[in-house]
Amino acid sequence: MEPSDKPGRRRPRVMGIVNVTPDSFSDGGRFFDHQDALAHARALIAAGADILDIGGESTRPGAEPTSDIEELRRVIPTIQALRSETAVPISIDTVRPAVASAAVAAGAGIWNDVMALRAPKALEAAAELGCEVVLMHMRGEPRTMQDNPVYEDVVADVAEFLSRRAEAAIKAGIEQTRILLDPGIGFGKTTAQNLALIKALPTLGALGYRVVLGASRKRFIRALDPSAIDTDDRLGGSIAAALAGADRGAAVIRVHDVKETVQALKVWAGIHSDPNAAERA
Repeated sequence: MEPSDKPGRRRPRVMGIVNVTPDSFSDGGRFFDHQDALAHARALIAAGADILDIGGESTRPGAEPTSDIEELRRVIPTIQALRSETAVPISIDTVRPAVASAAVAAGAGIWNDVMALRAPKALEAAAELGCEVVLMHMRGEPRTMQDNPVYEDVVADVAEFLSRRAEAAIKAGIEQTRILLDPGIGFGKTTAQNLALIKALPTLGALGYRVVLGASRKRFIRALDPSAIDTDDRLGGSIAAALAGADRGAAVIRVHDVKETVQALKVWAGIHSDPNAAERA
């Protein structure tokens, strides 16, 4: 998952979201059908996605959990089909070791876990799989995470949590180079706390791991712009957050709107480049 755009400053990799769910906060139901999910994933690849993140269980505020069997039914056929036709890295967005194991067997190479491998046997499973892992901070669980989120110091608290989870992962046998950290924007945070974490991404990067930022279409954008009631109306805010993340060293930006984000980051990289590099290339 190393960025490679040239000429210019390295841009973050863009992780395109494929929600094979009926109830995700932004696009729940749109890609629940297998063929619809495949078509969407192909469109994201054509738009420039560097990574595809496949999820079969909603983690929106208030979401109810699903079963292992149902989650597997949703994601495995999509991963298998994509792996047979593209070399683009595939990430499985799940908290369940059984789902992650089946997904890696089907062709995924990244485990994106909103629970930071806290489920029973998750650390051991990730070490055995040998895949990259994204450890995310979430306060509580999806059903309760937005119930009065209070921190003594949100940046320090999140950094300490992620540092401890990374240390636990290494102790379990996961190579440090395979670990990425995600502050969990929108997962048990107020608008002010989300903004503080985006501003403080260099603090997380200083822990020695690559950082993932997932702010796309999140509710804090509506809090700053009340006209953005529908999630589709949050493109501008999502791109602003992506560029702020790029400025602060994020290695991966997880988004719904791949084409627009890729273009914005290409311009960002060009602005940060040697102005004569393009002519010399």
